Amino acid sequence: MAEQQIKVAVLGGGSFGTALASIAADNGADVRQWMRDEALVAQINQEHRNGRYLPHYAINSAVQASTDLQEVLDDAELVLIAIPSKAFRSVVQAAKPWLKPSQILVSTTKGIEQDSFFLMSQVLEQETGFTHIGVIAGPNLASEIADKQLTATVIASADALTRTRIQQALGCRYFRVYASNDRHGVELGGALKNIYAIAAGMAAALGMGENTRSMLMTRALAEMSRFAVAQGANPMTFLGLAGVGDLIVTCSSNLSRNYRVGHAMGEGRSLDEAVSALGQVAEGVNTVKLVCAKAQEMGVYMPLAEGLYHVLFDGVPAQDMARTLMMGEQSSDVEFILPRESVQQAHLENRGWHE
Repeated sequence: MAEQQIKVAVLGGGSFGTALASIAADNGADVRQWMRDEALVAQINQEHRNGRYLPHYAINSAVQASTDLQEVLDDAELVLIAIPSKAFRSVVQAAKPWLKPSQILVSTTKGIEQDSFFLMSQVLEQETGFTHIGVIAGPNLASEIADKQLTATVIASADALTRTRIQQALGCRYFRVYASNDRHGVELGGALKNIYAIAAGMAAALGMGENTRSMLMTRALAEMSRFAVAQGANPMTFLGLAGVGDLIVTCSSNLSRNYRVGHAMGEGRSLDEAVSALGQVAEGVNTVKLVCAKAQEMGVYMPLAEGLYHVLFDGVPAQDMARTLMMGEQSSDVEFILPRESVQQAHLENRGWHE
C-alpha cells in the first residue's frame, strides 16, 4: 500500500519559510504556504518564484500559496511557523481556530518575544497547550539552501514523533536534519548567536584580523552557553549545529542579515541607517536589548553583549566595542571544566605576585 502524502502548512512568506516549503514539496508533501501579501501569493502560484526574498529560486510548482489561514491549515499534519518574533504570537492567535492537538507545530524563528522573554516554542505552548511542539535551528542561510548547497539543521523537541516527522518531511540529499531533545538550548542558540553576528560584522568592517574574529566567536560561544545554562539549557547543545555551527556561519557570512547590520555600523552608519539599508528583519537588534536586561536581572556575566548594547543604543563608537572585548577579565576558558569562580579565587589568593 502506498504511503499517504503528508500535508505541510508553512506560515510566513520569507526566505527560510519559502525554502522549507519547496523542500517539503520536493520530498512529495502536499504543501500550502500562508502569507499576507496577495501579490506575493499570486507570484508564487503563477511564476513559482518569491521575488521579494529569493528572486532567483525556482520554487517547486506543487507549493500552493494563499492569504487564507483556514485553507492553508486544513488537515495539515505539520505546521512550520516562519514568522518574525514581533508578529509571531498574533499569527498563532489568528491560526488557533484551525489548529488541532494532533498537529505538529514547529517554529523556525530565531528570536525572543519582547514583553515576556518567551522563546517562540514557549509562545506556541502557551497559546495552544499542544504536546507536539518543536524548533528548527542551525547554520541555515536560506539563499544557500535555495542553491541546494549541502546544509544541516537541528529539529529539537522533547517529543520523538515531532523529531521523526520533521526529519522525514524535510531531510533530503542536500538538507540534512539532525535531532535534539534540548529544545530550550537549541532555540536559545538560534536567538543568541544573532547578537554576536552584529559584533562580528562590526569587527570585520573595522579591519580586525582572523585571530580577533576567532577570539570573538569563541568568547561569544562561552557567553551564549553561560546564559543558556542559567536558563536551564544543556551546555553540550552548544557544541552542535544550533550552537557553534550557527555561530560560525552567522559571524562569517555577508549573507547573514545581522552580520550586515554590524558591518554597516562598523563603516560608520547609524543603527537606523543600517537596518533601513537591509530592508529585512535583523532579529539580533531586538535580542541584544532583551538579553542584556535579562542577564543583568539574573546576574549573568555577558561583556560582549553589554558592549554591543552600548554601541547600538548609547551612541558609543564601534571601535570601543573592540576595546571592551580586550579589557574583559582574563578568566576561565571553558567554565564548565574550570569554573570562573575558581579562577577569580586564585587571582585573589595570588594578588601580590607581580606587584
